[in-house]
Amino acid sequence: VQLQAFGGGLVQPGGSLRLSCAASGFTLDDYAIGWFRQAPGKERERVSCISGRDGTSYYADSVKGRFTASRDNAKNTVYLQMNGLKPDDTAVYYCAARNTLGILLCDYGMPYWGEGTLVTVSS
Repeated sequence: VQLQAFGGGLVQPGGSLRLSCAASGFTLDDYAIGWFRQAPGKERERVSCISGRDGTSYYADSVKGRFTASRDNAKNTVYLQMNGLKPDDTAVYYCAARNTLGILLCDYGMPYWGEGTLVTVSS
C-alpha cells in the first residue's frame, strides 16, 4: 500500500489549489481516505475524510465550505479542492488510508500515510 500526495505550492490568500493523493497497492472501494495537515509548531489536524466506496465525506469546521474532497476510483486517486485559502491553511498536507470496507472513518491512527505536500498561503 502506497500513497503519494502532490499538488502543493505557494498561493495568495483567497486563491485555490487542488491536491491529489495517488494510491497504489489497493483499490479505493474498501478504503476511507483522510486528509490531514500539520502547520509548524502545531499538532496534526484532520481536515477531511472520504469514503472510497460512495464518496461521502466530512470536514473539519475550519475548512467546511471551502474544501471539497472527491475521488476517481478509475484513477485510484483522491483529491482535495481547496478554495478561499487563508494564511492559516499553510501546512504540510498528508493523505492517509484505512481499510474500512467503505465506512467513513478517519482518525490519527490510520495505518497508511503518504509523504506530505507543502501548501503555503501568503501574499
